[in-house]
Amino acid sequence: MQKLILILISLNLFGCEVDFSTKIKTQKNNKIVISTDKAPAAVGPYSQGILIDKTLYLAGQIALDPSTRKIVDGGIKEQTERVMENLGAVLNEAGYDFGDVVQSQVFISDMKNYRAMNEVYTKYFNEAPPARAAVETVLFPGALIEIMMTAQKP
Repeated sequence: MQKLILILISLNLFGCEVDFSTKIKTQKNNKIVISTDKAPAAVGPYSQGILIDKTLYLAGQIALDPSTRKIVDGGIKEQTERVMENLGAVLNEAGYDFGDVVQSQVFISDMKNYRAMNEVYTKYFNEAPPARAAVETVLFPGALIEIMMTAQKP
């Protein structure tokens, strides 16, 4: 990391432009931390994503709008859409997409919303949907859904 900072400083001293808008992927113990400002920043001691070899582990996402840091207005469909967009942003940052997702876990505040959630969720998986678990649980205040995923490249 110190070498990277020195390189960036050197580039800047020689008049080269450096784009600081892209999050730097840091590596420690064979783990690469994936972070993007296109998904909500972590609000605790966790990462948006961790890449180990060719497997990407995505943290659970709730329906926070990354720009306002507030839960989106609407019901389960709107929240599921935002969650999937957040997850897609992290996948994209790591060079993955929904076609690479092999497993997901859906946490829903009320199973009465399962069918409506599934209508939105299904749009993101055209072929070979991932293995999935769905459980009813208590979530962050105002959140109706949280989804976490694992993706893998061949």
